[in-house]
Amino acid sequence: MHSSRLLSFVLASLFVAPSLGVTISSFSQLKTSTYDYVIVGAGTAGLVLANRLTEDPNVSVLVLEAVVSESIVLHSDQGVVAAEAPFLGPTLTPNTPYDYNYTVVPQVGMNHRTFAYPRGRLLGGSSSANYLFHQYGTFEDWNMLASVTGDSEWSWNNIKKYIQKANGHNTTGQFIPSLHGFNGVTSVSLPGGNYSIDQRVIAATQQLPEWPFNQDMSGGDHSLLGIGWLQSSAGGGVRSSSSTSYLAQANTRPNLTVLINATVLKLVQTQGSGSLKGFRSVQFGPSLGTVSNPAAAAPKTVTARKEVILAAGAIGTPQILKLSGIGDPSELGPLHIQTIVNNPSVGENLSDHTLLPNIFTVADQASTLDNFLRDQTDVNDAVQQWVQNKTGPFANNVVNTFGFSRLPSNAAIFKTTRDPAPGPNSPHWELILSNFWFNPGIAQPATGNYMTMVAVLIRPTSRGTVKLASNNPYDKPLIDPKYLTTDFDVFVKREAVKSIMEFAQAPAWKGYITGRFGNFASAQTDDQIDAYVRSLTTTIFHPFGTAAMSPANSKTGVTNPDLTVKGTVGLRIVDASVVPFVPSSHTQGPVYLLAERAADIIKAADHLN
Repeated sequence: MHSSRLLSFVLASLFVAPSLGVTISSFSQLKTSTYDYVIVGAGTAGLVLANRLTEDPNVSVLVLEAVVSESIVLHSDQGVVAAEAPFLGPTLTPNTPYDYNYTVVPQVGMNHRTFAYPRGRLLGGSSSANYLFHQYGTFEDWNMLASVTGDSEWSWNNIKKYIQKANGHNTTGQFIPSLHGFNGVTSVSLPGGNYSIDQRVIAATQQLPEWPFNQDMSGGDHSLLGIGWLQSSAGGGVRSSSSTSYLAQANTRPNLTVLINATVLKLVQTQGSGSLKGFRSVQFGPSLGTVSNPAAAAPKTVTARKEVILAAGAIGTPQILKLSGIGDPSELGPLHIQTIVNNPSVGENLSDHTLLPNIFTVADQASTLDNFLRDQTDVNDAVQQWVQNKTGPFANNVVNTFGFSRLPSNAAIFKTTRDPAPGPNSPHWELILSNFWFNPGIAQPATGNYMTMVAVLIRPTSRGTVKLASNNPYDKPLIDPKYLTTDFDVFVKREAVKSIMEFAQAPAWKGYITGRFGNFASAQTDDQIDAYVRSLTTTIFHPFGTAAMSPANSKTGVTNPDLTVKGTVGLRIVDASVVPFVPSSHTQGPVYLLAERAADIIKAADHLN
């Protein structure tokens, strides 16, 4: 998919007027500078907290969000066709107004390439800009989290109850009802339309014993292994994000305020308790794009009576912590930032999934979406159809089927590397199938018809970092995931490519697939496959772990099992950064469950206090 061109087609069509309710865009609109809770970030987790904490009318909450106030329509997922229509999710990133437009530093394991690192810049954060895949992780993921934190309440037996709170379900296909919620906030649905390859994919599961059909791909108590139907965070042909669900539900509450155009500069030290440093104030300024020199603007400060909650994500949260003097003195000192809390773990342990699009040429021109996506008239007609009745090509996700697989237990890599998966029911890699050219950020060829089988490394052992480029909060951080820097990660990608080539040989594809495209065609030997993998792999943007939880008495880690920041009081983190490893699935579902439990933790602590 040539996302920038397709997005330009859509932008040329029309916008829909948004409804933002409690959202304001100027500090002068605040009625007070003191709230019970100040939440930094109106993303996936932040808006869950905003909703749950304001269920008590006596609790006041302010959410600070860097989304720009100019042209609200461009920066709220409510009103942007590309953010609301499920198929258009991939057009929102990279290099658009809806993206923070980060890049990674040159990657040693990827031929020193640098590339885009998308993060959603809309209300709802990446839940408003992702590809809408919705899962929960495996029960083994959550049990491992309970084990490494020493808190049994993070185990699946406790976490699974939050599915009923987080997710509703709109179902017209194959799934297992007992694994899902039906009265939650966020909509989840099965494919609403058919793709030409769907029946071939399902037929292949009957022909290849290593790829069995899986009736439900949500995870949790049910194995993810095999191939099945995608479940998307959408309902009625429209994306369901934390903004359109959790925020929309809380829109009329007078005790909730969301201030956009507020870039957090740092947390301000306040009164502590014993050896614990207090951080109950937040300093912020205007966002980039609103004034000529936002760094020169006088900063504003708001204060939390109870807690400041960082929900800025696995990139934003460690950046803010370090700017606030919470981090490694050896990094902060040269940047002239005073260290208040010495914690070298901040910004370490970055864990992420990687994406490799393996593209095949196909014979049937009418069966793929490539020609449709090249035609501005067809695209505009599809936009109009979606706007009028939320149907048509753009009401569906970009794929209908996907699956997960494990290395065999006797794989050679296990002679030297311990299996990093949390258990035998959790996968090592993922297969995503689409019936068109799908290579995020790389232009679609002007001619030809394609099918893409994406390989995603699900259980990476590589660990990276998020570091400051300077002490200027407006400078983008240095993101170094250190992709493909371990033997295990390279081995899994190699075996995934081999498996995909075997999958394409299933009888179901006879007469349909005609060959492999580009460098994929010449990848035959292990060395050639490794070179191909390193040349094309990028991110599926699932960063985790940069403010990781550890036991309360641990000398490493950033947060305690109750999500409070070690060495501090009045400061908590609730986002993907606190989970020490990336889950064995797509990640927005686990973040919703994390945030739901966090809300209960915070409410319980408030009650005790």
